[in-house]
Amino acid sequence: MLIQFGHTNIVTQDWRRLAKFYVEVFGCAPVPPERDLHGDWLEKGTGVRNTHLKGVHLQLPGYGQDGPTLEIFEYVSVMETERSIANRKGFGHIAFRVDDVGGMAAKVVRHGGSMVGELVDHQIEGVGLLTFVYVADPDGNIIELQKWT
Repeated sequence: MLIQFGHTNIVTQDWRRLAKFYVEVFGCAPVPPERDLHGDWLEKGTGVRNTHLKGVHLQLPGYGQDGPTLEIFEYVSVMETERSIANRKGFGHIAFRVDDVGGMAAKVVRHGGSMVGELVDHQIEGVGLLTFVYVADPDGNIIELQKWT
């Protein structure tokens, strides 16, 4: 039985804007074609009546063409939620390993994101030195930036 990670999905109100953020900040690359999906099959599979979505898959850095993707979709009807917080039940964040945590955090902010926490160094017994910070993309989705040494 094959089990392989495929993608992580982010729902937004402006898929082009959010995809541009991940391309410019993290070097993700669009994987054609752009999606414009609707119909009975999609309603059945998602459980969302009259659903229609548009968006794109972005190749995540470091994995090549067959690696997992970040799927950024915009539904015609998007349900509003409260801003994401790190300790909310469910999916918490996506993480990127980077070589300069502070520099990448500054880049996130320059491209419309925001700081969630403060940059921290912490030695984890038996693993190494972790440098990390939580930031957020322009929609408020939490991103962990991390470096292990």
